[in-house]
Amino acid sequence: MKKKILVAAVAATVLALATACSGGGGGSTATKPTNCTNKIVDKDAPVVSVWAWYPNMALVVDNFNKDHTDVQVCWTNVGQGADEYDKVQTAISAGKGLPDVVMLEADHLSSYAIQDALVDISKYGANDVKANFSEGAWKDVSQGDAVYAIPIDGGPMALIYRTDVFKKYNLTPPTTWDEYAETAAKLKAAGGPNFGDFGSNVPAVIMALQIQKGAEPFQYDITDPKALTIKLDDQASKDVLDYWADLVKKKLVGTQDQFTTDYISGVVGGKYATYTSAAWAPGYLTGAGVGKGDSSGVWAVAPLPQWDTANPVSVNWGGSAFAVTTQASDKKLAATVAKGLYADPASLEDGWKNQVIFPLNQDVLKSDEFINNKSEFFSGQQANKEVYIPAENAYKGFVYAPITVYYYAQLQAEAVKINAGKISGSDAATELQQNIVKYAKGQGFTVTE
Repeated sequence: MKKKILVAAVAATVLALATACSGGGGGSTATKPTNCTNKIVDKDAPVVSVWAWYPNMALVVDNFNKDHTDVQVCWTNVGQGADEYDKVQTAISAGKGLPDVVMLEADHLSSYAIQDALVDISKYGANDVKANFSEGAWKDVSQGDAVYAIPIDGGPMALIYRTDVFKKYNLTPPTTWDEYAETAAKLKAAGGPNFGDFGSNVPAVIMALQIQKGAEPFQYDITDPKALTIKLDDQASKDVLDYWADLVKKKLVGTQDQFTTDYISGVVGGKYATYTSAAWAPGYLTGAGVGKGDSSGVWAVAPLPQWDTANPVSVNWGGSAFAVTTQASDKKLAATVAKGLYADPASLEDGWKNQVIFPLNQDVLKSDEFINNKSEFFSGQQANKEVYIPAENAYKGFVYAPITVYYYAQLQAEAVKINAGKISGSDAATELQQNIVKYAKGQGFTVTE
């Protein structure tokens, strides 16, 4: 039954949203590689095939292969974004073509686990490395006692801001969302730029801010795969959408889609005073040309504003993990790779220093070098110590439903209508609840509202 539920759903919606993606090929532990991007060091060792997309994966794989005689990794990259997820779903539907280990974003794990495409690696020693990660990081890759992936990096959220704008208009970083709105109004009244942006194409951010206020969009347990609780129109969810709808109506924030040329040009040009984003944002922004030239030396970061300072909540956006697929012929060996790849000191150091990812391994998070690092992007600010590490340590994890991709697409559609002034935030939440419940029932779920 699990394979039947959502196969069509995932296939139809897998292109809707993906902020990161993959690597390709095939192969298994039973055969010698024919299309590896990397060099196999020990040609007598069994081989595990891996799809992954990070820019420094060549170095990571070489580090692993040099350190192992029991297994070698054959790595390929099939693209970025929806490209990997489309290939993953095609291989699942075909019953062949998946690698032994695949890099996935945490919010996609349930969608593939319900199709019996991922292995519960708690049976293969996953819990041996549980202590290496925070409570939230581990929750994101597990369901009850089952573990479906090993975390790599995450995205504790914070508020990036322009010090030049804040200095010019005598602003201080808001500690609450009420203060955020008040500061945005002050800036507009003084003739300043947009305080922030409500991009419809980042539904994961909207969901995170709703969870921060107390919403629980989904309750789901893979051990009861047909049961799904959906609560998208509770008061907290409505409040958050109404909040942003009000800021949009008052023209206190922009409505530009993020990750676009126009948006980046606006960020570089000072069109926005703040950017609500994740710990990986400096790496993305640097690659996009932000923090250089005209916008060099103007960036700083503060903790994410809270809805209730008496009950602070840390939230996450993004992050990836290594999962073992059920098409792997030697699942124990594949789990060894999932646990050990991107886990050695050299790879972890290169990840945070040169790729500017935010590693979730506690060996890094507790290291003096990482804690006390002075961020070049943030003009020497100790961003890890002041903002990102406390946010990660406080993160408790999210519950992702196996219809997350479809949900994101529908949430994005509602945000478009909010930005166009066609619907209130509360009404958007009501529509979303109705649409997602109808869809889930159509996919065979027993829905509790």
